[in-house]
Amino acid sequence: MTVAVKALVFDVFGTVVDWRTSIIREGQLLQQRVNLAPQDWGLFANDWRAGYQPAMQDVRSGALPWTDIDGLHRRILNRLLAARDVALSEDDAVDFNRVWHRLIPWPDSVAGLYRLKQTHTITSLSNGNMALLVNMAKHAGLPWDAVLSAELFRHYKPDPEVYRGAAHMLGLQPAQVLRHVQLPYLLPGLTAVLILRSADILKLFDMVFTMTRGGPGAATDLISIYIQRVGFRIFDMGTASAQAILLLILTIVISRLFIKVFYREIDA
Repeated sequence: MTVAVKALVFDVFGTVVDWRTSIIREGQLLQQRVNLAPQDWGLFANDWRAGYQPAMQDVRSGALPWTDIDGLHRRILNRLLAARDVALSEDDAVDFNRVWHRLIPWPDSVAGLYRLKQTHTITSLSNGNMALLVNMAKHAGLPWDAVLSAELFRHYKPDPEVYRGAAHMLGLQPAQVLRHVQLPYLLPGLTAVLILRSADILKLFDMVFTMTRGGPGAATDLISIYIQRVGFRIFDMGTASAQAILLLILTIVISRLFIKVFYREIDA
């Protein structure tokens, strides 16, 4: 039996709005307004966001009582300012912490949401607290049919209570609610597959050696066949060993590159 999807619920930070550009811009404005020492606001934005998941984990583990995202963002901000020896007045710190309420949308976000809204109910479903999400929607012009937040369920995603609770509040079965494909959940597996496949290609030997032995005229020569030839035909084991080590290093470099490129944090 096919179940029709009736509602689309969205992550927000990074999916619908561009948090990094927004923080860089507001950091630069703050620097000019209060005459701060020059800061790398791109790095500041990255570090602020990097504290997000550990802070939520502190809530999940019970190390912190329930704290909304505004509160967690402020804790992280205080640490970042102290580490950089930046002193802000309380009013300036409060206002800068609310930059998360003023994030700008991606260029195609609003138009895309309006198109989806024609056929489905569309809502946020973010770890951001209600006040943050409502203010963000007004600031960015996001046309939600409803604003849903993990705060309503006092759980942070990806706890299942958030997703089941959202479906219940919309009067739908969980199967009738589609949240966009979570690449952060797919990417670890995809990265592992790419790493293993790349290593397999680099060490490919038996099939080619059996069928062609690298010929004719070295037309199907591979790195592994070349290393075998140096070691077992020319009997230069030292060179062959060095080449094998270089191949291992190349595999490690490619693996680290895949991890760097494909890794993404769980979105909000």
